[in-house]
Amino acid sequence: MNEADEAEIEASKAPLIEHLMELRERLIKSLLAFLVMFLICFFFAKDIYNLLVIPYTQVAGPEAKLIYTAPQEYFFTQIKVALFMAAFLSCPVVLAQLYAFVAPGLYRHERAAFQPYLFATPAFFLIGALIVYFLVMPNLLRFFIGMQQANEPGKAQIELLPRVSEYLSLIMTLVFAFGVVFQTPVILTLLGQAGIVSSQFLSEQRRYAIVIVFVIAAILTPPDVFSQLALAIPGVLLYELSIYSVRMVEKKREAREQAIGEG
Repeated sequence: MNEADEAEIEASKAPLIEHLMELRERLIKSLLAFLVMFLICFFFAKDIYNLLVIPYTQVAGPEAKLIYTAPQEYFFTQIKVALFMAAFLSCPVVLAQLYAFVAPGLYRHERAAFQPYLFATPAFFLIGALIVYFLVMPNLLRFFIGMQQANEPGKAQIELLPRVSEYLSLIMTLVFAFGVVFQTPVILTLLGQAGIVSSQFLSEQRRYAIVIVFVIAAILTPPDVFSQLALAIPGVLLYELSIYSVRMVEKKREAREQAIGEG
């Protein structure tokens, strides 16, 4: 820590009441961003839902049909769509407000190290969501549709007619599960940045991490092997990426400490 960093931290100190007032202001801005996104998304809720249904229509064909069995079901489904999309779209604003609140208490090099995570968090979540949309959902729906039974002598016809709310719950669950698992490099790199974990520790705990990833995949995904493997395999690869990322953080820290020692 040099004199410039100390002076900057000292200048940013403020009484507790001012910190609380600033926190309230940041929370209000975050809430307003969420509300604005919610209103916009609710206006386009049907269009957004139609986009989410594309994986099903591509698999089921031109006669694809979804149903709702209660008068209010589709309306509340649109509200859920708007809430889900608003949470994602307002995430950059919320993260920016969080960073603006904690930044004055960080040293210059800590702020520089923290900033990439503001972009990495929504980016990795988006990657997970895209994998669900373009890969997991089509294959999962193809598997479920293949379980239908034709009307044959001695057999009742069994046809898949998804409810709008249940389809939304399925895709939201998968997007959330993949989005959370894809935060592994972000979270572990942050912990490595803080010195809580090391690349050596992560390497030594690899076997346990793999088991945990597969358990999480089994809990968060539907009970079919494809969905579980589709989440578990990227999860394991992301863990390996985390080890490499933490190792890079450690090398940068060692280089910075060496430069300070020589100075």
